[in-house]
Amino acid sequence: MYKLTVFIPNDALDTVKSALFAAGAGTIGDYEQCCWQVQGTGQFMPLTGSTPHIGTHNCLETVDEWRVEMVVEENAIEATIAALKHTHPYETPAYDVIKVLEL
Repeated sequence: MYKLTVFIPNDALDTVKSALFAAGAGTIGDYEQCCWQVQGTGQFMPLTGSTPHIGTHNCLETVDEWRVEMVVEENAIEATIAALKHTHPYETPAYDVIKVLEL
């Protein structure tokens, strides 16, 4: 089991979450489409050579984003990350994957 955390801008929240759920993420026991989310502010500066979805090269940008967390079974992690990269609007989405130990 893994826990996926991803940061998603407002306008893409439902699209990205739907793709992650369709890839198999967010299932806990007899429940599906499970996640936890909270809104915050992301910060970044697009460098020369980047293709930013939001912002201007070499200018600090802040944007309202959602921090979304969900569990992913091991057999669905590769498909989930592929769905994330395919549907997320950012050139380089910010996410992390943590292995969950069952003790």
